[in-house]
Amino acid sequence: MICMRKYFLWAIPIFFIAAGLGWQQQMDLIWKLGLIFGFSSIAIGIGHLKVLSGYQYTFWIITAVCAGLLYPEFFLHVGSFDMRNKWLILIIIQMVMFGMGTQMSIEDFTGIRKSGKGVLIGLLGHFTIMPIMGFLIAKTFGFEPEIAAGIILIGSCSSGLASNVMTYIAKGNLVLSVTVTAMSTLAAPVMTPFLMKIFAGTMVEVHFFNMMMEIIKIVLVPLAAAMVHDILKNYGTLAKKRIYILTIISAVWLAIILFFGDTLAVAEDSTVSHILEIINFTCGAFIVGTLYHLLYKVYPKIDAIMPYFSMFGIIYFTLVTTAAGRDNLIQIGFLLFLASVLHNGAGYFLGYWLSRLSGLDKKSSQTIAFEVGLQNGGMASGLAGSMGKLATLGLASAVFSPWMNVSGSLLANYWRKKGDEEEVVS
Repeated sequence: MICMRKYFLWAIPIFFIAAGLGWQQQMDLIWKLGLIFGFSSIAIGIGHLKVLSGYQYTFWIITAVCAGLLYPEFFLHVGSFDMRNKWLILIIIQMVMFGMGTQMSIEDFTGIRKSGKGVLIGLLGHFTIMPIMGFLIAKTFGFEPEIAAGIILIGSCSSGLASNVMTYIAKGNLVLSVTVTAMSTLAAPVMTPFLMKIFAGTMVEVHFFNMMMEIIKIVLVPLAAAMVHDILKNYGTLAKKRIYILTIISAVWLAIILFFGDTLAVAEDSTVSHILEIINFTCGAFIVGTLYHLLYKVYPKIDAIMPYFSMFGIIYFTLVTTAAGRDNLIQIGFLLFLASVLHNGAGYFLGYWLSRLSGLDKKSSQTIAFEVGLQNGGMASGLAGSMGKLATLGLASAVFSPWMNVSGSLLANYWRKKGDEEEVVS
């Protein structure tokens, strides 16, 4: 595979030269495919170069943006099927979150006992700095309401696993990073709709309870499925027995709903219907978590593969969001990119100095900088899709996510080198 990647490096200039000639000769098919294959070749080829291999995912995101801009209709519909289908979006975002969850454990949620002060500073910074900066930037740039609300949305989401990866690269406080990510994820069902109601309530219609239910479905339910797998993998016989019993009860309950659900008919948008839906999804989490664990016992390497499914899901969201919002993106793409740089940079800067002024050491402050500055773009896209506003509300996440990966990688490597130099001097 490594040898194959070398050939893609050689193919990069060929594709871009073809794209340039196609543009000059006004041959649409040649220059469009040349660009798409050129960026794809970069995404594959740089895996051959150790110094750049960390940017492969970023270039796949850039390829998705390029493809979505050039062939929007092709990626929005497969035959008569709409790729923005609500159930497809729900399944893929749950797959993304489940893949992320398999890289976490229940122990991650108990880290607050060891890093209480740092966790509180991280949560405070994350859920104040980013939504406020999103609101100020959206107002300053004068974006139309739904696009402005999208900037606030991504600022109001929990931190993602990217912050853990960047902390690891930077040799930061990984325990603190994982704990803040875990706790911000648990807080998201309340904090995200609350912040959206405050800062974006005049821009888009925000139903607090409905949004909270959506976040539980797309974030906490798949995370619960991953924790079921974690218990079955790492805990004792009694814990495993309880999980298997709950899984059987869940299967029986879902069978009853499937065959006798009509007799439990309730008003579609009522509180009871939402609660019933969450119960059904939670039962599904036990079943999926248990089945996944059985698959893990047959093929243990699957845990290492799951993050790639998460990456695929985010690339899908980027592709479909870009295609759906193509016209808006062409008009304001540069301004959105500038907004992402300012928003992300403010998160790093203010997160770091908030931590330093609060008495945290440099490594912990760098960790909080990543936790504040890096948002869960997949969650933002999933929420926008569930609201049927992928082309507007989801547009910010399509632009912000690639930049967060690039800036996070650059900052993490800088802090790592700086730390290594300080160790040598001392």
